Amino acid sequence: MSTGAKAGVVAGLAAIAVAGAAGAYFLYGKNGAKNRKKIKAWSLKAKADILEKLEKSKVITEENYHMIVDGALSKYAKVKDVTPQELAALSKELKTHWKSIKKELGPKVKGKKK
Repeated sequence: MSTGAKAGVVAGLAAIAVAGAAGAYFLYGKNGAKNRKKIKAWSLKAKADILEKLEKSKVITEENYHMIVDGALSKYAKVKDVTPQELAALSKELKTHWKSIKKELGPKVKGKKK
């Protein structure tokens, strides 16, 4: 296996790990029980979209993670059952998980770009 292919595999595994950690932290972290009660169908779909984009991402940085969250949630702003307050709350909640995700995965992800 070439060095480039190995790097691709490592990057893919890191992205999957980040996605899994984000989902697990949200559902089972410090406020997991409270979060599970609040989950609506649209928010599950939004989180699935975010996880899919994270898996495809080659580099996971805080900036990249926030852009993925914003991009995925932007399409839900047009859904009639989703209020702007719910959307803002979910966005804020997901973005606050970055520190925990980064800490859990250690050197597999990069911090904020300088």
